Amino acid sequence: MNRVYLSLGSNLGNREENLKKAIHLISQNEDIKINRISSIYETEPIGFKEQDWFLNMVIEIETGLEPHDLLNYILNVERNMGRVREIKWGPRIIDIDILLYDDIEIKDRDLQIPHPRMLDRAFVLIPLVEINPDIKIAGVLAGDILKNIKNQKVNFYKNLLNSNNF
Repeated sequence: MNRVYLSLGSNLGNREENLKKAIHLISQNEDIKINRISSIYETEPIGFKEQDWFLNMVIEIETGLEPHDLLNYILNVERNMGRVREIKWGPRIIDIDILLYDDIEIKDRDLQIPHPRMLDRAFVLIPLVEINPDIKIAGVLAGDILKNIKNQKVNFYKNLLNSNNF
């Protein structure tokens, strides 16, 4: 089994329910086991600013799926939830990204692992470090990378593990 970290985000509709539904749909694949779930954080949008704030989180999974097969599966989850890609970095009901897949590096037209912008995004690194404080990206502790990110608003929103609704 491969250890993989996925980021999830939503800023349309009932954002929290969208995250919960995405986790549920991801867990329906028999080749995926969810190990850890971060808290949810509310974050201001990056790139296209004229939109509502996001709820973001990270999950750790184990999977037997190969990286491109996992990508196809999560893209299907996004489509099934109604994800429409109209504006780059624009509003979305759900966004699921593969952050890390074991120590594998992939850079092709369809997939880049590690995720190419994760090192610049506090809303990815904060929940990632929450569920794995010892995780390294390119040999550097993610927590040390996080210390260098400035001027991004990330607010604690909710811990799902303590929620009766999950």
